[in-house]
Amino acid sequence: MLLYDELVFRNLIKDVSDDKKAKELLNGKHVKVYCGFDPTGESLTIGHLVQIMRMKLLEKHNHIPVVLIGGATGLIGDPRETTERKLLTLEQSLHNAQMIELQIKKYLPNAIYVNNYDWVKDIDLISFLRDYGKHFNVNYMLAKDTVQARLESGISFTEFSYTIIQALDWLRLYEKEDVKIQFGGSDQWGNITSGLELIRKKLGDHEAVGISSPLLLKSDGGKFGKSESGTIWVDGRLTSPYELYQYFINTADEDVETYLKTLTLIEPKDILKLVEESKQFPEKRIAQKALAEAICGFVHGEEVLKRVMNVSASLFSGNFSTLTKEELELAYHALDSLEVEDNEGIINILTNTNLAQSNREARTFIQSGAISVNDLKVESFNDTVSKKDAYFETYSIIKRGRRRFSMIKFK
Repeated sequence: MLLYDELVFRNLIKDVSDDKKAKELLNGKHVKVYCGFDPTGESLTIGHLVQIMRMKLLEKHNHIPVVLIGGATGLIGDPRETTERKLLTLEQSLHNAQMIELQIKKYLPNAIYVNNYDWVKDIDLISFLRDYGKHFNVNYMLAKDTVQARLESGISFTEFSYTIIQALDWLRLYEKEDVKIQFGGSDQWGNITSGLELIRKKLGDHEAVGISSPLLLKSDGGKFGKSESGTIWVDGRLTSPYELYQYFINTADEDVETYLKTLTLIEPKDILKLVEESKQFPEKRIAQKALAEAICGFVHGEEVLKRVMNVSASLFSGNFSTLTKEELELAYHALDSLEVEDNEGIINILTNTNLAQSNREARTFIQSGAISVNDLKVESFNDTVSKKDAYFETYSIIKRGRRRFSMIKFK
């Protein structure tokens, strides 16, 4: 399968400025392709994986990924459909840019990295207006979807000018770095075409091509990358690897094929096989498991994936005794959990972990033999839980019945 056809198969192409030229470049050899990431926070969200996986695919076909970190555009703010973004300080933007670059380098170590602050900071206001602003018609800018959505509520000149700076980036990378293709989400299409227009006006005939991909949405209308606990982050300190794994294990049947195509590099023939097997045996969640393993393994590495799967198996079986300390730490963040002092009373633990709603209910559960600590049944209302009996003298599993678990961690 040619690269362009595979991108179509994976739902990674929506808009193309020149279809013929795009096929020629992508199906050829060694073209530089860039994608931009604004440092609005210290971590990428799981939604950014669409662009990263596409860059990985391009690299696999011998093209050269160029990652642009928007240290300058992050200071301006890409217009949202709702309200103005909160402006970052220069220190925040550059710090976030450094963090985002380090994160992406884990996945694209051989890419070329640039930061648009390096060239935008040297452009004075008069030069910006004369050399770049002069080439943008206000009516053309007003027609952009993101601007149109904000006309009624209002948009500042700062955010209105964002598209000019991104266009400037495209011009510079094309002219100085020989970057032929820009990729982005479909919400960036207006900015991508602004760049192409600036290249044409400044340089005349050119070989630059802009390509967008559809925004990744859930079939039920919910926002992709959001869970009950909030945004799913790539940073394991913000979203635990287990939570990431569970997010994709719980993917709806209607979404799993799309996610396999856009968020993994599983071969097309294998994706089709997984989807077909899942239709035959939906209760086994074959495709969801393959999806969760592929994404968790890519984001956090195979060693962490192994730990996550061990934790998942323990939660299913109820047996935690074989877990390593690192795996118990993952389980601690996955379960209803509580940090306690040594020799904490069992009644307090039950009520504070929501295994019981009251002291009276806790006593009832203990009396009926429903409560155990590390698989040892609690016999008395006055029992305490001690560090010396904990796994690695740190963690203990509090169980109510066969399927209700909580964990405590000793201070």
